[in-house]
Amino acid sequence: MVSYPDSQGAERSLAIRRPPSVQSHSSRASTVRRHRPHRSHFGGSSYTPQNEFPVFTHTGDVEIVIANGRKEQRYLLHKLILTQCAGFFEAGLSEEWANAGDQSSSQNQNPVALARIPNGAPHEKKRWKYELDWGQDSGEMPMLIQKKPQATLFGGDATPPSQPPPTRNKPPPPQAGFFRSMANFSSLQVATIPADPDDDSFRDYDNMFRVFYNYPPTLDPINIANAYVECKSLLALADMYDSLQVIGPRVDHHLLRFQGRLWKQIAKYPPSYLKLGYLARSKAIFSEAMVHVVGQWPQGINQLRGQIADPVLELIEDKAEEIEELKARIEVRLFRVTLTTSRGERVTPSNNWLEWMAVSLFRQWLAENTTPPPAPILKTARGASSSRDDNTAPLPSPPTFNTGRVFKLLGAGGTSYLGHDECKRFLRLNPDHYSRDNLKRFERRIEEIKNKAKDIVKPLMRNFLELDLREGGLPYLTCTRIDPQDFPWEE
Repeated sequence: MVSYPDSQGAERSLAIRRPPSVQSHSSRASTVRRHRPHRSHFGGSSYTPQNEFPVFTHTGDVEIVIANGRKEQRYLLHKLILTQCAGFFEAGLSEEWANAGDQSSSQNQNPVALARIPNGAPHEKKRWKYELDWGQDSGEMPMLIQKKPQATLFGGDATPPSQPPPTRNKPPPPQAGFFRSMANFSSLQVATIPADPDDDSFRDYDNMFRVFYNYPPTLDPINIANAYVECKSLLALADMYDSLQVIGPRVDHHLLRFQGRLWKQIAKYPPSYLKLGYLARSKAIFSEAMVHVVGQWPQGINQLRGQIADPVLELIEDKAEEIEELKARIEVRLFRVTLTTSRGERVTPSNNWLEWMAVSLFRQWLAENTTPPPAPILKTARGASSSRDDNTAPLPSPPTFNTGRVFKLLGAGGTSYLGHDECKRFLRLNPDHYSRDNLKRFERRIEEIKNKAKDIVKPLMRNFLELDLREGGLPYLTCTRIDPQDFPWEE
């Protein structure tokens, strides 16, 4: 018994309570019965705290709040999952980061208050908290900021609840005359509610956390243009938080479900899909886009320079140089194409003038179509006048000269070039040699040259695209091959 003097001079006795382990079973049962809440036989069991994505009430230890003043999304996730999926969280939730914060906070705590904390006080589970900082300027990228909790005498977080950030781009209120009398209710026009400008950020963060927990992201499954925009935005966010290795395969899987429509979109926008394929580490998308980019190079250089990693640009230039070297070797062989007489001699103007003219026509056509056109004379005149008049705008640069179309024609053969009409016009330049029999013999020899040229350009006719070219050919070469060791993210 412990005695304390009361206000009236008498002693008040306080019995030291026994621990719960030695209490009688009947007393515990009566206490449970006395404090058991009333159960409803109609409403089912009482509310059970959520312990699943996105709020793991019992096991979560990292709280993430995304709010913009109009709406809010809260997550209570696991440090283990976040650190495994994102380098950002691996660094922010590391022991080095936590110890640095603990040292600074412990210096500011009252040592007397710390001494009053009982030694046997239960150790609370450590928690972390992140809030999305939208930035001061609309051009800044929103970023998660870790909030350092401050321990109190009794444990827990003494940080006051954070106020929601000021509303950004608040939609205008509905017009004053929107609500009308019931008599005019039938003619009521429902006003369109403006979309929240931050919806994309809410969607991207939710998709990123969903992928962390092996849930499929909410991406457009029907419209591939919308899916591309959503995937690109999600990959940009994953790049910020160093989680491309986790997010990339999900984006790759979603886009590949479009199959043929995906290959057509890549053919329309190869530089854009090359950047997306690189971020997603998608071998299929990256290879498909790379074939288009190299085939049209340097047409897309302005869309890629400064916007993609240097190893990717180096790969493009290397592949384009390989194609140019192959074309140069093939051009030499094409200019050496000739015909022979019945005795096996090479045709010349002296032994077979008509067949020699067929060889000359082919070489002339090849030279004209594989040589860049000369610079226009007007460019010099405009340049001279511009020196006198500074207000004169310069002429636009000529389009990139691409010989892929010519090699495509050579690979197709047949009537794709040097057809009947061209042969007829050519022979009529010399009326003495023009006749129906000579025209037929001339066309047969031209066809023989075309067949030889078709065999020579076969290495350039290989196609490494998934795109079905039967619906329509492309005006550039698609023979670029991307080998496994070429992918710039492979180590």
